[in-house]
Amino acid sequence: MTRYFEGLEVPEGVKAELLRAVIVMAPGSGIVHNVTVARVQDQIPWPSWCCLQTQAVDIFGEASQPVPDLVVLGRDLLPASGRLLPCRLVRMVAEVVSESSVHRDYRTKRSIYAAGKIPAYLVLDPVMAQCVLLTKPTGEGDEADYLAQEIVRFGDRLSLEALGIELDTSDFTTFTGVRPHRYP
Repeated sequence: MTRYFEGLEVPEGVKAELLRAVIVMAPGSGIVHNVTVARVQDQIPWPSWCCLQTQAVDIFGEASQPVPDLVVLGRDLLPASGRLLPCRLVRMVAEVVSESSVHRDYRTKRSIYAAGKIPAYLVLDPVMAQCVLLTKPTGEGDEADYLAQEIVRFGDRLSLEALGIELDTSDFTTFTGVRPHRYP
């Protein structure tokens, strides 16, 4: 499936990911999504960290090539080229929840990123106006998970110890008219 996925041509404006041997395609992102990612990225200092949007990550030992909304790695670790960023280089990933991505972001990708031993996974949820920070990855494959979880409402500050910064969420916006969910 991985070889098939790598040769897949998707229409412009469509995001395709390989998640545990399943190809998932979704429409492009909207304003709330893009502004949320930009507001997080703007707070991560460039001299220390490199932020990449929609960069495919290679999760070793998994038939998965997720494309997080934001990937953070040490600036000195940025490879010169390539389509896939090895998970061992990644310090944090962030996903912005949409109405159609709730289960993937809170369950499927949680397990995939934990299996890749990515130290911090930040779920930005404009549906529920909250951030969920997952740390301390453990386990393998489908059983992988994060041991620590911190939930912060939009408007509060969140300590991102993996990056040595405090995230200000006071100007994060929410979706209107979207049905609430029951995650995390």
